[in-house]
Amino acid sequence: MRDIIIIGSGPAGFTAAIYAARAQLNPLLIASSVEIGGELMNTTEVENYPGFPEGIMGPDLMTNFQQQAERFGTEVVYDDVVELELDGPVKRVKLGNGGVEEARTVVYATGSAYRKLGLPEEEVLSGHGLSWCATCDGFFFRQKTIAVVGGGDSAMEEATFLTRFADKVYVIHRRDTLKASKIMQQRAFDNEKIEFIWNAEIAAIHGTDAVTGVTLRDTVNGEERGLDLDGLFVAIGNDPRTHLVHGKLDLTAEGTIAVDGRSSRTSIAGVFAAGDVIDPNYRQAITAAGTGAAAALDAEHYLAALDASDDEEAAPVAAPELAGVAAE
Repeated sequence: MRDIIIIGSGPAGFTAAIYAARAQLNPLLIASSVEIGGELMNTTEVENYPGFPEGIMGPDLMTNFQQQAERFGTEVVYDDVVELELDGPVKRVKLGNGGVEEARTVVYATGSAYRKLGLPEEEVLSGHGLSWCATCDGFFFRQKTIAVVGGGDSAMEEATFLTRFADKVYVIHRRDTLKASKIMQQRAFDNEKIEFIWNAEIAAIHGTDAVTGVTLRDTVNGEERGLDLDGLFVAIGNDPRTHLVHGKLDLTAEGTIAVDGRSSRTSIAGVFAAGDVIDPNYRQAITAAGTGAAAALDAEHYLAALDASDDEEAAPVAAPELAGVAAE
């Protein structure tokens, strides 16, 4: 049985692994069979992660995370967790390959998933002109007209990146102001290839084999109009990946895992959470890494307390007559 299993391979998961490995807890990190490295694997240049004054590509940063974790002895498994048994002193993690891993503690750091528009056409046209990842699919839209839906940092980054390929990039936002940081907004405003469509939402996506356009609905007066497009990128936020712990761990009103104050302690002893699954507000690589460090430290302290308790129970107790002699 292991001391610690870490579920998730983003900044939170790998930082927890680095700290746990340095504490000689011999962590097992389950990285998923498909989405390894978290959202940064779909990010271009990361400019706001400390220590990289010239910036660093998202995939390169995550490669560094993994190499550092493995350097200290983290074992990485590329598989998917399908079920968790968290009650009791032994935690059981069932994998897609049929195997079961056991540990005294678990750190749950599965990140978040792209939020969808909720339109039926998304299932049909996903991968056929409809995408949630500009760095993955931008190359296919050279000299095309495309649109990005959203108003946050991710949407501005996607739009700016896509101007490398497309002739025209619309940004469709349901309000008349952006949520993005000022620097990201200004970059988009200054780019001559980007045009903003304010107070609008996607009512329908058109196309049979590929995206050909959308129907826009005015969020103020409800009027609808068409917009011809060759591609559509959705960047409207993310939802925490908590489906494996529904009914097992307490959740917040925002759907994130509830933790005790600023700690990573969940509603079950020995289970800790970190990263986007506990953070509805900031959702930055640096904050995720910080909570990953906290989770490993919390797990280390929990294990130390368990071991101390076991030692006390196992300690021999002096016979009454001998204790009396010693007292004299």
